Amino acid sequence: MTSIDPSNEYDVIIIGAGAAGLMCAITAGQRGRRVLVLDHANKVGKKILMSGGGRCNFTNMYCGPDNFISANPHFVKSALSRYTPWHFIELVERHQIAYHEKKLGQLFCDQSSKDIVQMLLAECEAAGVTILLNTPVKVLDCGEQKQVEVSQGRLRSKSLVIATGGLSIPKMGATSFGLSLAQSLGISVLPTRAGLVPVTFDERTRERLAELSGISLETITSANEAAFRENILFTHRGLSGPAILQASSYWQPGQVMTIDLFPGIDLRTYLAEMRHDRPKLALKTLLAERLTRRVSQYWCEQWIEDKPLGQLSDAEIEQVVSHCQPWSVRPSGTEGYRTAEVTLGGVDTNALSSKTMECRDYPGLFFIGEVVDVTGHLGGHNFQWAWASGQAAGQFA
Repeated sequence: MTSIDPSNEYDVIIIGAGAAGLMCAITAGQRGRRVLVLDHANKVGKKILMSGGGRCNFTNMYCGPDNFISANPHFVKSALSRYTPWHFIELVERHQIAYHEKKLGQLFCDQSSKDIVQMLLAECEAAGVTILLNTPVKVLDCGEQKQVEVSQGRLRSKSLVIATGGLSIPKMGATSFGLSLAQSLGISVLPTRAGLVPVTFDERTRERLAELSGISLETITSANEAAFRENILFTHRGLSGPAILQASSYWQPGQVMTIDLFPGIDLRTYLAEMRHDRPKLALKTLLAERLTRRVSQYWCEQWIEDKPLGQLSDAEIEQVVSHCQPWSVRPSGTEGYRTAEVTLGGVDTNALSSKTMECRDYPGLFFIGEVVDVTGHLGGHNFQWAWASGQAAGQFA
């Protein structure tokens, strides 16, 4: 259905046709509720479509509370326990969508992220959900009867669900709609910043590292005691790659990131052994076995004198270790919301019920998905939060 009910009245109006909004609509519609989804964008699920390189990392088999950042780390437990990755996998399999595990429990479509969007739209249609796109919305009343205004007129509902996402990737239509609405109602909103985002260096550091752009290395990257064993990627602006994106959500401006370039190896002991076993081998050649030739050459030019391993003193081994395990970097900033996958912060979870996602001070008003102060790690966790929080609200809206 793509037209407004002549009565202009619904049981549930959902603002936002992304992952969380569509899941909420499906769940509420399956309960027999008259559901209307509104979105200012020209298509549904834009973030779904672009995620995972167009194949949508739709969940993670190992998703749990420890994979999320929130001022209240316990808030996610209720929704995640009631709608698990296996519930969503069952839905995917019922629609005969082929998928695979890439690594670390990350599940991707074999073909296209469009398969997930089409699945959600088919479920919405089966549940009698109406979706209106290209429809800017103004919220008029969040009292006992919810009222919103669109170009077609004033609409009323018993429940209003805000699923408008965060500030990430504005070129795809991200706005502050949900956050601004919460603030206008006196609902606490925690400070927001870009998460899962590449970091940048100052001009001098960028110039020094420019020749390494495009190189990827396995590391253990840490920020604020959170550590991730994944790849980093040198870019022309700084560093990216899964390890950097993960650490960026914990990093604060002015702080150092530490990058272990030899994960799982005691480099000090290894160098001492190689000094004995392969004394004629050049240090640069040994380092290149793990760091690539270009990185090894750069490291030796910058910090470590290249010489045969047999000539390394204990002090020189310490010098090598100090620049590799870890390599410490101080980013000048991040690439910001322009390329960030998620928004940290958002509507304070203390204002919401963890069971229903309903606002404590405004019965019938719900906040779900990325607009809430819940941010997942990379690898399908944010989608699982969207499905779980949407399903939680859909059971009660």
